[in-house]
Amino acid sequence: MKKKILAMLLAATMVIPVVGCGGQGQENASASSTDASQASVEASASADEASGEAVASELTDGKFADTRHIVVEVYDRGNDGGSDPTNNMYTDYIKAGMLADHNVEVEFKPVPRWTEVDEINNLLAAGDAPDICVTYDYPTVQTYGNMGGVLDMSGLLEQYKSELPNLWAWLGETNIYWDRNPQDGTIWAIEGKRATTNRINTFVRKDWLEKLGLKAPTTKAEFEEMLIAFRDNADTLLGADAKKMIPYSVSYDVGWRAATLIESFLDPNMSDFDYYVNGFDDRKLTEEGTKEAIKLLNKWYNDGLMWNEFALYGEGDTTEDDMMKAGYVGAFTHNWDYPFRNGEDSINANLQRIVGEDAAFIAIDPFEDSKGTHTKFVTSTAGDRKIFFPSTNTEPLACMLYLDWISNPEHIQYLQIGDEGVTHNKLDDGSYEIKAAEGNAIMNSGMNIDYTITCNGLHLMDDALTAKSTAHSYANIDPAIVEEANRIANVDNRREKNVNVGQVTSEDGMGTALAEKRNILYDKAVSASVDEFESVWNSYLEDYLASGGSAIQEERATLWKATYGDTDSLN
Repeated sequence: MKKKILAMLLAATMVIPVVGCGGQGQENASASSTDASQASVEASASADEASGEAVASELTDGKFADTRHIVVEVYDRGNDGGSDPTNNMYTDYIKAGMLADHNVEVEFKPVPRWTEVDEINNLLAAGDAPDICVTYDYPTVQTYGNMGGVLDMSGLLEQYKSELPNLWAWLGETNIYWDRNPQDGTIWAIEGKRATTNRINTFVRKDWLEKLGLKAPTTKAEFEEMLIAFRDNADTLLGADAKKMIPYSVSYDVGWRAATLIESFLDPNMSDFDYYVNGFDDRKLTEEGTKEAIKLLNKWYNDGLMWNEFALYGEGDTTEDDMMKAGYVGAFTHNWDYPFRNGEDSINANLQRIVGEDAAFIAIDPFEDSKGTHTKFVTSTAGDRKIFFPSTNTEPLACMLYLDWISNPEHIQYLQIGDEGVTHNKLDDGSYEIKAAEGNAIMNSGMNIDYTITCNGLHLMDDALTAKSTAHSYANIDPAIVEEANRIANVDNRREKNVNVGQVTSEDGMGTALAEKRNILYDKAVSASVDEFESVWNSYLEDYLASGGSAIQEERATLWKATYGDTDSLN
């Protein structure tokens, strides 16, 4: 009954149009909705607190007297030849452990990774979301939290703190309180922790550099010269497949895939205030300097140095990866370890099988900033998956125990490296070397992050062991290549600060809509003719700002000044 009533309320609320800059009528409607939501949350919190105390008394040595059942979201990445994300060696491990340690049955519910925001929205609106939800999109959580569709976790985290030693020890106050509202103390979600804050690298074919007698570029000008050399020597590099040459590849998500190039055009000494006001969009769309970066990409596109069909293939499509694996791509920018992932099906492993043992992508650092350094804007240990409980969750304590269980260092280690001889080998120095797995032992995500939802990145029980094992964490990949990629990803990093000014109401419900407009803007601007670049950029940016972007900038600036005063930097 609770699910049915909530679904009706949320569905009714979601038909209200979302407008970036509303008038008085919208403000009154929002206030009314907020008041009703708050009343619902307070009533639910009172009931949960009363029942929570009773539930807590049922725990004996951390176990419930009666078996509880919870449903946990897991990403379905649609990996060819991967394991069933809801039924494999790792889900068996979790299910057995949770049942033995807490008498809690765990069921996994798959959510498509590449459309996860839309899917979570649909599940929440239908009152059918898993008890534990995961998303990268905090505005979605915030929107449903304000409608009474998400539990406030603050009371749960404090009330059951003694039952959650692993969760508190691993995430700490930084990640647990990252999204806490400073006005009312609500916590709609906690942030998973990045064990590594490595973000983006640019990669180039090492064998192509050697064949053409080129050095790895260290500036944008040298990078462009290298791309021209790839284009002009396609016959030498690809022979009969010369027409398939792609000197430099990005995808439809230009803001992510060209991140280090874009950031090289930004002011490395930009104030925290300016960074925050434009920070709603993590693809740096409205930052000063971004336009010039996209203008350079537009030049490369029109000079035949980029994949000319990049905008046609959306989320989850494998066309670009397939071209990399086949050996047609000279360089690309992506996640710091992208060509090393997925064992036997990694980009580098495929290159070696198809092209030859010398074929491999290596990391380079070619995009200098105004200081001549290579500033990269990276996240804090937060900024990872947002973990939250929908208000249809009737087992909040069992779910908290789940989060604690998967935050146990021993459990994280097993989920990341599996069984010796099956998914890893132990080396003479005690470190672990990941090996390609088969069947139910295949990890569908790097380091199994789809199960270690509170941990993103290798985190073994010993820090020194983690450091030694990092380079050996990719099956069939030369550890030296990984070490260099890790080094480059940590050069000249500028780390994100937590600006906690409370809820930015203009962001509610805008994440997906503005992200789509941003992607279209980037795609159109990069692929426009050189003569049309200015008009295309200006027209699409004007639409983005009018559709809610400006309202968000203005509210962020107002909230900053109300919280921090005239200072433009945080200590």
